[in-house]
This record gives sequence, C-alpha cells and structure tokens, in this order.
Amino acid sequence: MTDVSDRQKLSYIAAQAADARVNLEIESEGMTLNLGPQHPATHGTLRIIARLDGEQVIKADPVMGYMHRGYEKLTEVRSYPQVTALVNRIDWLGSFANEVPFILAAEKLMEVEAPPRAQWIRTILFEMSRIANVVLFLGDMAVQVGAVTPVFFAFRDREHILNQMEAVTGGRFHPNFDRIGGLKDDLPKGWVDETQQVMKKMRRFCDEIETLVMGNEIFQARTRGIGIIPADVGLSYGLSGANIRGSGVDYDLRRDNPCGLVHDQIDWKVWTHPDGDSFSRFWVRLQEVRESTLMVDQLLSDIPAGPIMAKVPKIIKVPAGEAYVETENPLGAMGYYVVSKGDLVPFRVKIRSASFSNVSITPWLLQGVYVPDIITILGSLYFILGDIDR
Repeated sequence: MTDVSDRQKLSYIAAQAADARVNLEIESEGMTLNLGPQHPATHGTLRIIARLDGEQVIKADPVMGYMHRGYEKLTEVRSYPQVTALVNRIDWLGSFANEVPFILAAEKLMEVEAPPRAQWIRTILFEMSRIANVVLFLGDMAVQVGAVTPVFFAFRDREHILNQMEAVTGGRFHPNFDRIGGLKDDLPKGWVDETQQVMKKMRRFCDEIETLVMGNEIFQARTRGIGIIPADVGLSYGLSGANIRGSGVDYDLRRDNPCGLVHDQIDWKVWTHPDGDSFSRFWVRLQEVRESTLMVDQLLSDIPAGPIMAKVPKIIKVPAGEAYVETENPLGAMGYYVVSKGDLVPFRVKIRSASFSNVSITPWLLQGVYVPDIITILGSLYFILGDIDR
C-alpha cells in the first residue's frame, strides 16, 4: 500500500509540474485595451490605449485629433467679428466665455476699451456661462459611478440658465454676442429680476447635488484617494482651473490677473481643496458654481448705466501687432495669441485651451490605476473634445 501511495503522490506532483509548464508557456505580457474613440465612457471622441496587467493599468496613452476642425487656421480667413461665431464652438458648453479672451485681445491691439456697462454685462454672462458648463459636470460625474438621477437634475436646471442667455443674446448654445468695443445688444426689460430668481434655483440645485452625490458612500469610495495629482506635478503639466485648485493651488486668473472684466470690483472667494483626488476636483467645482451665483447677484445689483459700445469703425481693421489675453474660463485658463498685419482678418491666432493641457497629464495619472477608475478619473478632469481638437 505504501508503494501505491508513493506512486500516486509522484504522479500528482508530475501532473502539477506539467500544468505549471503549460501555464508558463501560454503566459502573455499583458493586454491592450482600447477605450474609444466611439465609446460613451470616454467623454467624446477620445481614444485611450491602455496596457493592462490583469485589472491594473501599466501604461495609458490618449489619442486625440478625431474631432479636429482647424479653428486656428479658419480664423485666418474670417473677419474679426466673424471669429466670435467660430470660437463659440471650441468649448460648446461654455461658448460665451470663449468669445471673451479673443475680443479682449483684439481690443488690446486696437487700443479700445468697452464701456463700463458692457464690461459689467460681459462679466455677468461670463459667470453664467461657467454655471451652465459646470452644472453638467456635476450631474455627469455621478453617472461615472452609476448614479443616473443627478444628470437629469443638471439638465433640468441648466435650462434656466440657457433661457436667460437666450433672452439676451438670441442663442442658447452659441451666442455670438461679443463685439469689439462692447456688446451686440443691451439687457431686455425684466431680465435682471428673472436672473436673480434663477440664481436662487441654481443654489438649490447645488444643495441637491451635495446631498445626492457627495454624501453617497459609493461616490466617496470611487473618488476619494483616486486619481491624486500632487500640486507640483499638476503645475508641471500645465493644469489650470478647478483641476489645479483641487490640488491646493490657490490660483485664479479672475483674481490674480483680471483683464477686461470686473471681477476685481466685487467680493468673492477662490475655492481650493488639498487632497488632489477625483473627489476634491468635484468638490471645488460645486463650490465654484455656488460662488458664481453669488457673483452674478452682486453684479446684477449694481450694473452701471450708459452705452454698451465704444466708438469703433463699422469695418474692423486691426492695427499690426501682437497681443495675448488669457481668462479663467469654465474649464481653466484659455488664451488667444493674436497676430495682426493690419488687415481685416487675423494673420495668425494661437489658442491655448484648458482641456488640451488638462488631458496632457493622463499618461502619468492613469499609470497603476484599475480599469474602472480610468473612467472616473477622466470624468473628474472634465474636458471638452472641441477644446482639445482645435
């Protein structure tokens, strides 16, 4: 019996060794997972090529350019007033804000300053554009972890902002309202009172999101400690906006480099969070929506009287020169470097968009994370593909 038992043991050991040899022979170096470009979880036509070791990301490379529409080159065959209609479509969720830095750069070259009333109204619409943009982020971020209800709330309440934008500009998505030297039209009757009521609704929306999303233990588990960006790393990659303020960097162009808007004439706060994770980026944006509603309230209560247009020629011909203007747009710092040779059209326009810089950190940020966290992290960075593929 002993000999049989020994033979059985040896046979079992030999079988295990053979299995091990087979497993060793078929072992692979990992798997390549393509996320996008046609995939709803990639937040637009963005492709992420992720190299995996099991469920963990070894390497991730973003592939952009699927939506490239050549905005920078198109500006070279558009008159200066026509460019505002073009740049509306870069970050289509915050379109009015896209117009502002370009118009300010053209005004700088022409040595023209918009009247105080126009500057005030520009700032109001600039902040309302931020609210309309970021409200969708607050709802959509919950979808990344499986909560659908908040995004319906976001679309519902964003309509109030869009209604007010349309009442002034005539456009909901693409206002084309800024003009060199001022604005296309003045505010309609009753608009100020209606907008004040809308700001109250948006603050209630923020309270709802805070209860539904931020207090949810699943949301916290999926975002706290996930996608941490140290402040020095974020700055080295050129991050801006809430993405860098979510890493504790107290920097906001509206306060630190005001240009052509009136943020320096009202009281408001720059919000930061020290943790640098996906949760902190969400938290900062939520506070910024609240802060923007309070800023709009202040601005609405003290709009100066007077004209909305400075004296400018009917046919805009910008003097030769170069100018760069950067503003704190909803997605972060957005700048226009405008070169003029004294013609009716710009000679060259270089656009520094927030999303392009914010996405640049993804290869570093996604390394070592698990597959489900890829989508959460991408959502927390909040980018618009038109803002990347210019």
